[in-house]
Amino acid sequence: MTVRTTHVGSLPRPAELTRLMYLHQEGTGDEAELEAAVTEAVHDVVAMQHGAGIDVVSDGEMGKPGFVNYVRERLAGFGGHAGAWSIDDLEAAPELAVAQYGGEAGAHIMPANCEGPVSYTGAAAVQRDIATLQLALDKVGHTGDGQAFMPAASPGCISTCSPNLHYPDYDAYLDALADAMAHEYRAIVDAGLVLQLDCPDIPMAGHTRFWCGDEVQRRGLVGFAERHVAAIDRALQGIDPSRVRLHLCWGNYEGPHHLDAPLAELLPPVLAGRPQTISFEAANPRHEHEWADVAGMAIPDDKVLLPGVVDTLNNIVEHPRLVAQRLERYARVVGTDRVMAGTDCGFGTFVGFGRVGPTVAGMKLRSIAEGAALVRA
Repeated sequence: MTVRTTHVGSLPRPAELTRLMYLHQEGTGDEAELEAAVTEAVHDVVAMQHGAGIDVVSDGEMGKPGFVNYVRERLAGFGGHAGAWSIDDLEAAPELAVAQYGGEAGAHIMPANCEGPVSYTGAAAVQRDIATLQLALDKVGHTGDGQAFMPAASPGCISTCSPNLHYPDYDAYLDALADAMAHEYRAIVDAGLVLQLDCPDIPMAGHTRFWCGDEVQRRGLVGFAERHVAAIDRALQGIDPSRVRLHLCWGNYEGPHHLDAPLAELLPPVLAGRPQTISFEAANPRHEHEWADVAGMAIPDDKVLLPGVVDTLNNIVEHPRLVAQRLERYARVVGTDRVMAGTDCGFGTFVGFGRVGPTVAGMKLRSIAEGAALVRA
């Protein structure tokens, strides 16, 4: 049995789509023009993934301005502009922060505040995303139940990025987000897609100054993770855990990352949650060594590991043999049938971001497929 392949979600956006998305965020764009550009881009990236040999593909998040800030258009109760969070390790290298977040792309992250009761208003938007992806899948013949996935922001991802100005406490805010986003999660799964929950909030709480830093201090990093996993479990009631995967990320940015919390500390509370498949960084220089920690852990029999086997922050294409070696480390722990091959993170987490262009991203995905094919049961 060969290892199945996928990636984390976002892929490099065409320059014209980036321009149109900026105009959309500014409220000055032509929505019909944007929708046509999104449809074309989704068709192109699905064809690229299919051609590269990726088993479980995505829409590349072409229709979203970012993996979390898109929710301001799908949730009632949000408005204004929230202050930016700061990242502790970049304080040692401020020139990197300016280079990555100081330009037009950084200005368009645009998180909002929670200013009133939260409810889900994005039913039409998520159905549009689903229909666009399904059309692209049909066009290239990449069909079948569970052959594609769609990312969505987790409740904790939203709560850490969007300050609460309405609810009496953090728990009430987090649970309201879980109840609201449950509608999007169910829509994705009901469409025959795999749901990916993006959870950078869990690892990044240790080295990021979110507005809710007092909650991290009060609960501790593990306690904070446990509370966010509980919110995920609340939102996933009635959803088959085998149709859900959870992505852990320490921040898809170029920085020292010397303050990153260890995977061994965060993986146990995540494994205790409902999602069956757990995605995590395992290829970049700060986290590749952690395979040894995973090898010493008791992984529940119903869980699937989805390590990143290529880095999304450089333009060096990993050799397929290296990909295979990375996968074999995890296959020795849980078996090839419980390992999937992925990327450390997305290639374009926010519109305008990304060090890797579409050509190299495609080469990296092909290397994942070729490396996975070298791994045998």
